[in-house]
Amino acid sequence: MSVPPTAEPTLAVGLAEGVGELRLRLEGSYRSAGAPLPPGSYRARISGAEVMLEPEIGDGRSAPAPARTIELIPADPNRSSFELAATIGIGFHWQQERLQRFRGTLRLAAAGEGGLRVVNDVPLETYLRSVVGSEMSGNAPAALLRAHAIISRSWLLAQLGAAGAVAVATAGPAGPAGHARDAGERIRIYDRQAHHHFDVCADDHCQRYQGVATQGGEAAAAAVDDTRGLLLTHAEEVCDARFSKCCGGVTEGFRAAWQDRDLPYLAPRADAADPALPANPLTGEGAFRRFLDHPPRAFCDCDDPATLATILPDFDRSTTFFRWNEERDVEQLEQLIRDKAGIELGRLLGLEPVQRGPSGRLVRLRLVGERGTVVVGKELEIRRLLSPSHLRSSAFVAEPLGPSERPNAFRFSGAGWGHGVGLCQIGAALMATRGHDAESILRHYYGAAELVRAYR
Repeated sequence: MSVPPTAEPTLAVGLAEGVGELRLRLEGSYRSAGAPLPPGSYRARISGAEVMLEPEIGDGRSAPAPARTIELIPADPNRSSFELAATIGIGFHWQQERLQRFRGTLRLAAAGEGGLRVVNDVPLETYLRSVVGSEMSGNAPAALLRAHAIISRSWLLAQLGAAGAVAVATAGPAGPAGHARDAGERIRIYDRQAHHHFDVCADDHCQRYQGVATQGGEAAAAAVDDTRGLLLTHAEEVCDARFSKCCGGVTEGFRAAWQDRDLPYLAPRADAADPALPANPLTGEGAFRRFLDHPPRAFCDCDDPATLATILPDFDRSTTFFRWNEERDVEQLEQLIRDKAGIELGRLLGLEPVQRGPSGRLVRLRLVGERGTVVVGKELEIRRLLSPSHLRSSAFVAEPLGPSERPNAFRFSGAGWGHGVGLCQIGAALMATRGHDAESILRHYYGAAELVRAYR
């Protein structure tokens, strides 16, 4: 249960965990253990069980004494910043290292086994300025940025008020939504991890927090400032306002991706002016295939490079998302399933849908091999097992290539990017470009939610 806060919280954001060495640059003055720490480049590492922070070679500046934790406090929070290289998109196909700049306090701690833990303590509204500018382009329409500020604030506060740990469920006597479970069934649910040493991580597994925006940052900051303290609530609790990159035409329900329960404000709906679901439910194979091949009009059906350039960060624009195709040979799939899940089925013979959600996303998929079968789920586990990183979504059909009884490869034809629950970022962006304001965008994706101001 998460009730709206009455004042702005301060967050501990995990920037990195278990890194061997860290190079950083201070812009502006800081203090550590009461002593001034001048601007410049530093190197942090573990020595024994303590953190050592040293100026780069050839620099005559002083440094803090070694300690289990070294805290760097900005002399002026609005001007001082620190810069470091961080990995973004960890485990996804856009993973890369980028130089990022942050404000707030920096904590360097010994994380065990010779690694560093890097944590940024920052007020929630300052954190959100980075999140909004990291999730979407700072050049996006103001209505989209305002809507995103509200849902990012809501999602975070809902997570902080809940025990948001990764949940793992195994075979049981009955499956979800009336489906009988296979004896060999492995259902895994990935949610925000309950971090023990900080509140939230800085990557896609939580929300993107990629530092002070270098382009369009003023617009993102204005959106956060204009919506300060505004939250989505339902039944007097903060809404768990999920969002994904592209729903593919229909948003998904909460239970398809996470726990077997429904949240009224995360009900599936068509991503169109008329939110009614298709007459023929996409839970059926025939209806889903027709939906793939002949998609209805949808806000998120956009492939115009100029429009996308105003909406998405550069590293997101290399991905097709509304409809997509990719092929993978059987040997690679067998190896992925073996390495990622420890499942050994011998030669992979088939990928059979067992259960789809309202958006057509697979919730349960049967892997058929020469040595037996196993059903896997939910959506993120399916995406994870069938790709070196992750398939773009689980809304796909898998067509065998080669001999039907012993395929050589599979062609995946799919819709959307991400879990599809809640706000569709591409759809919301196109709504904004067509004149919808932030409130109407939120009503479209979270119909049962109310907008309230928790603090000023």
